[in-house]
Amino acid sequence: MEGLITMSNKEANRVSILDKLIGKQIKVKQAAAMLGLSNRQIIRLKKRYQEGGVKSLVHKNRGRVSNNRINPEKIDKAIKLIRKHYHDFGPTLAHEKLTQYHGTSFSLETLRQVMIAGGIWTPKRKRVLKAYQLRPRRQAEGELIQIDGSPHSWFENREPYCNLLAFIDDATGKIKWLEFVWEETTLSYMQATRGYLRLHGKPLAIYADKHSVFRINTNKGGSASTADSHGDTQYARALRQLDIKLIAAHSAQAKGRVEKLFETLQDRLVKEMRLKGINTMKQGNKYLSEFMKMFNLKFGVEPQTKVDAHRPLLTTDNLDKIFTIQHTRILSKNLTCQYKSQFYQIQTKRPSYAMRRAPILIKEDLKGKVTLEYKGKLLKYTIFQTQPKSTIAGSKQLNSIVSRLKQAQTPLIIRKASWIPSKKHPWRQFTY
Repeated sequence: MEGLITMSNKEANRVSILDKLIGKQIKVKQAAAMLGLSNRQIIRLKKRYQEGGVKSLVHKNRGRVSNNRINPEKIDKAIKLIRKHYHDFGPTLAHEKLTQYHGTSFSLETLRQVMIAGGIWTPKRKRVLKAYQLRPRRQAEGELIQIDGSPHSWFENREPYCNLLAFIDDATGKIKWLEFVWEETTLSYMQATRGYLRLHGKPLAIYADKHSVFRINTNKGGSASTADSHGDTQYARALRQLDIKLIAAHSAQAKGRVEKLFETLQDRLVKEMRLKGINTMKQGNKYLSEFMKMFNLKFGVEPQTKVDAHRPLLTTDNLDKIFTIQHTRILSKNLTCQYKSQFYQIQTKRPSYAMRRAPILIKEDLKGKVTLEYKGKLLKYTIFQTQPKSTIAGSKQLNSIVSRLKQAQTPLIIRKASWIPSKKHPWRQFTY
């Protein structure tokens, strides 16, 4: 339609301002401030407007074809190739194939938009961010301790891949314990917790994730790691004996304080150790106490109450005995039992029939020493047969194992564990 001019809001706003400028209602400086332009730009716009009218304010490139526009024939050719050969490919893979085999020259994003417009590919819905309810800090120090481990290249290839165990107080945000270990295992957590308790005392509760160290994640009612009839893991049993509550977090966000701590440590701690020339895990563990003091002075906050909720260790709290791996075994007719592929035979002066089928408690301490107890008394034993044992590494342990084997130039063979369906599995219910 003749006389119709298409303008943007920005361009349309300039008309009224320039009219006031030409009518001498405002000055050049005021018009420049209103439009966010310089005085020289306002003078040029005023001159152009007086000579060409409203049309002169429209951008000169509006309605023109871009010089960088892709040839529509190339687009049509790409769509035909995708429909013929790559109909179920995503934009990234399709772009790789078109570039590799058909000489496509336009960008991945252009192809993505073309595939969406042509109905060849539907973009995934963006994940809706879930808002979590903010939880206030606990009031007293020692009321809740968040713990976790982080596998990371802490020494930047100067030492094999390892894990850092961290204990952080919820009320103050202060680090209470740090320790480098090779893997996140029950023994490593027991060792770290024992060091923490000897330094600070017993907290009211410990907050952890659902790692198999803290919780049995099978629905079979128990496993080899079950300590007793409570259905607890070895670590949970040890905390129960010390009257420390173990709380399982349902998400990473729930224990966000320790998660955020690792983000900071993976930046600051790694760089501090590099500057100080710390290259081994042994050197790193010696330095951690110094780093914790520096970190707590900088990032720690004052608790709401000055009362320390830590409880002192009792005389009955024998940490060396509590932090052990404990299993119950039933003696055979020959007074033997098996633990970790080794057979233990009891040496006793009693008649052999007196202890047949008797339940005994096997304890393994943090140094690997094994003791056998019956009704609280130590038993003498001999090991008469040893069998080789194969271990299955968990997902959190695999990185450190692979890293150490690579450094030692040891060949690694990974076998996938076989899975046998249960008798009630639908596969077994099929009939011909």
